[in-house]
Amino acid sequence: MPLVTRDSDEVARLLGEWERERPDVDLAPLEVFSRVSRLAVHLSRARAEAFAAVELEEWGFDVLAALRRSGAPYRRSPGALVRETLVTSATMTHRIDRLEAAGLVERRPDPDDGRGVLVGLTAAGRARVDRALDLLVEAETALLRPLPARDRTAVAAALRRLLVAVEEG
Repeated sequence: MPLVTRDSDEVARLLGEWERERPDVDLAPLEVFSRVSRLAVHLSRARAEAFAAVELEEWGFDVLAALRRSGAPYRRSPGALVRETLVTSATMTHRIDRLEAAGLVERRPDPDDGRGVLVGLTAAGRARVDRALDLLVEAETALLRPLPARDRTAVAAALRRLLVAVEEG
């Protein structure tokens, strides 16, 4: 019996072709990851559009969002931002420089460490990241609209379990 019995999406069509050409290969992983990969492209486009509407790039949103989620007074050390955004120290320095030049963040001395610095959101940065989040949630809600709420919950739970297993593995 063929692995792909429906032609409801492009992945099913591609899998049908692979099954015809390579019936010896278990294509089950592609059922999931080819769809995840294609959805990631759609998500990336939607995110880029949402962020562009507020003159941000995804990396800028990531930094501003990390500061905003920290709670008032919306400050973190550059090292904490590096850990949270998974970039190098040099990359983070460059990002902070660009965001500071745009008036979205500011550097201040760390009151608990005379040699340290804290990066904080400016009022403009807070307004920008809040608007970007609103647009992001709108865009992602639109992508999920075809799924009933129970399916969204099931997909989120399954992806959470998979991500935890992969990241622990």
